[in-house]
Amino acid sequence: MTFRAKHLLGIEPLHPTEITTLLDLADSYAEHNRRGVAHRDVLAGLTQINMFFENSTRTQASFELAGKRLGADVMNMGMQASSIKKGETLIDTALTLNAMRPDLLVVRHPHSGAVDLLAQKVNCAVLNAGDGKHEHPTQALLDALTIRRAKGRLHRLSIAICGDIAHSRVARSNIMLLGKMENRIRLIAPPTLMPSGVADFGVEVFENMEEGLKDVDVVMMLRLQKERMDGGFIPSEREYFHRYGLDAAKLAHAKSDAIVMHPGPMNRGVEIDGTIADDINRSVIQEQVEMGVAVRMAAMDLLAQNMRAERKAVIV
Repeated sequence: MTFRAKHLLGIEPLHPTEITTLLDLADSYAEHNRRGVAHRDVLAGLTQINMFFENSTRTQASFELAGKRLGADVMNMGMQASSIKKGETLIDTALTLNAMRPDLLVVRHPHSGAVDLLAQKVNCAVLNAGDGKHEHPTQALLDALTIRRAKGRLHRLSIAICGDIAHSRVARSNIMLLGKMENRIRLIAPPTLMPSGVADFGVEVFENMEEGLKDVDVVMMLRLQKERMDGGFIPSEREYFHRYGLDAAKLAHAKSDAIVMHPGPMNRGVEIDGTIADDINRSVIQEQVEMGVAVRMAAMDLLAQNMRAERKAVIV
């Protein structure tokens, strides 16, 4: 298997073969998880620290569960009560943590580039659990695994990403990953929610849902990122749902076997109709959550292997 990365900070540095390596391992972990097979020797003796400067349910829980299933000693730091609130800088926090000699550091931060800065200051593997509007690599990887398992492949598919693309790190990471794997990507959003420079992304751009969804294999809906908005980007949630919310009428324009995805948390009746989200024949939203644990297990396994090899080389 080929995976040379020291950290998992984003999708951009990864080669397609590294993506495939990680997804193959995650696929095996997904099957083992379903059978209740434990792998507590993989990260045995290693310490994993989860630092979430933003609220999280799925990502933090799945990273914690992934680490524990692999046998790591997992510590969740309550950043709301940390010394950051007392004025400590991010670099000083990193140096303090580094002195504790962790092996794996999982970080979510509201500022783009903060996780990369931390990675430069610590002597352990760092995993980006989302930084500002920049990247969310493990979300893109779990989305990719979900698509591959549902469609039998992860190349030459037509994939629509719909909603608040301008503020979404999930969209950014998915655009890069799906592009690397030779898929046709369509972005659907009102102009106010489309990122600047979108013409350079190598994607097709649509303002109309019906046109954008025509004959696609995958429909990926995004949440309105209200916490990152400064000003009015939509006239109202009711109008937004009318034009851009996924319902049965709009989904009918996609292929009859198209799958529906959403990274969560969902705003039902805003970006997606509840009946679509719960449709077991079309929605793979719960599968995305399941694959999140498997992907994070694979990512930490591969990074730990590289870290151990590097430490062994230094000792020799």
